[in-house]
Amino acid sequence: MITRLIISSLAVLITALTLDGVTVQPWWWAVIIAIVLGFINAWIKPLVKLLLLPINILTLGLFTFVINAMMVLLCSWLLKPHFEVQNLGWALAFSIALTIVAWLLHLIFPNNKKKKRS
Repeated sequence: MITRLIISSLAVLITALTLDGVTVQPWWWAVIIAIVLGFINAWIKPLVKLLLLPINILTLGLFTFVINAMMVLLCSWLLKPHFEVQNLGWALAFSIALTIVAWLLHLIFPNNKKKKRS
């Protein structure tokens, strides 16, 4: 669990340093951002996706990108002075880049924890 938090925090920091419209100040707030974003994605995002399911079906699932961007903006609003995203476009770019960076980091640092079979 701690390894996942470190990788997620690193992904937030790398993505924020890469994109001009996203700022994380100071750098160690990336850990808090990763925790809050994880909470939002685990609890709030499923409810929003359920409420907006008709729109998501009409757009063949592409509205999910907008929902992801809205979750990033919510996180930015909650952690305002330390995590700022300029607009919906930067939030969309952040969510896509964050997914790619986190995936690459998980490839580099795989979780070798094996489950025991009974």
